[in-house]
Amino acid sequence: MTQKMNIFGGIKSAMSGKGPWDRPNNGAESGTEDGGGSGDNDSPRPSGPWIPRGIDGGKAGQQNRKKPSLDELFRKGGGGSGGGFGGLPTGPGGKSIVPYMIGGFILLWIVFTSFHRIGAQEQGVVTQLGKYNRTEGSGIAFTLPAPFERMEKVDTGAIRTMPIGTAAGNQENLVLTSDQNIIDMAYEVRWSVSNPENFLFQIKDAEQTVQEVAESAMRATIANFPLNDAIGPGRGSIEQGVRARMQEILDGYNAGVLVQGIAIRQADPPESVIESFRKVNAAQQTKESALNDARKYARQVTERAEGDVAEFDKIYEEYRQAPEVTKRRLYYETMESVLSNVDKTIVESGNVTPYLPLPEIKKRAAPQTATPSAAQGGAK
Repeated sequence: MTQKMNIFGGIKSAMSGKGPWDRPNNGAESGTEDGGGSGDNDSPRPSGPWIPRGIDGGKAGQQNRKKPSLDELFRKGGGGSGGGFGGLPTGPGGKSIVPYMIGGFILLWIVFTSFHRIGAQEQGVVTQLGKYNRTEGSGIAFTLPAPFERMEKVDTGAIRTMPIGTAAGNQENLVLTSDQNIIDMAYEVRWSVSNPENFLFQIKDAEQTVQEVAESAMRATIANFPLNDAIGPGRGSIEQGVRARMQEILDGYNAGVLVQGIAIRQADPPESVIESFRKVNAAQQTKESALNDARKYARQVTERAEGDVAEFDKIYEEYRQAPEVTKRRLYYETMESVLSNVDKTIVESGNVTPYLPLPEIKKRAAPQTATPSAAQGGAK
């Protein structure tokens, strides 16, 4: 029994012991138990790390603590001297200049986002809250400040050049012709912006779209031309066909792009067969040269024959008017042409009895005449 009482007394004393959260009562608890002293000041108050300690206890410290006002924060930011937020100087009457700074910032924002200078070759596309509103011409334009209205300038006067393929040979752009041959194409596309609002909002990537349309139009046009025309005399027709086809496709897209022209820089076979192709091309050129010479000779013969026919017609007209005279003249002319190279001299019979070898005399006289002159030249 005594042992049980001791255990119960130990438990009671442990339950009534002081912990780390209990505040010492400085004898108040003993006074209360003894019947001496009463009142709130003598009642025990809890204490702990979450209860602020003040002069009059935790609750009194919380009641006496006040929240700082906005003016006090500004004053503390100025070092307690009343100089405005962050130590900024004050305006007239000791007022803060923060409102003036905010007003100046708003004014600059309006000026820089509302007034726009558009160049002579530019047009300004204005969007209102992201939606197309209008297009402004060159000069000074006014819009609502951003983000209510925004302006994007588009250069509509510049001619833009896009090269496709390369003539250097390090990159091939192979195209198939109508006669199932392959050629390496290098060309340039010249284009400009005709409608700025369509150019900005109808197509996502203008450069990529123009390039893809140009390649498609070139392949479709080359497919109608054989190899010889594609690399030679047909280039002009190919350029015109590609330009017309590109413009038709871009107009269908409402792209706002005007194709100015196409310039073919290279139209050759692939690099692997270019040497053999050059030999074939040289043989074809030799063939064409021979054909041209034959045509030239045929024209000369034809013109000569036509001249002979015209001359015969004239002689025939003369023959019809005087047949005997014409016959005699033709006889003399024919004999003269036949006997001009014959080594004979014909004289009329009658007074000449001996035969005079006149041709032999002429042959002997010719070197004799040349010898004295040569001798005189050597003597000099």
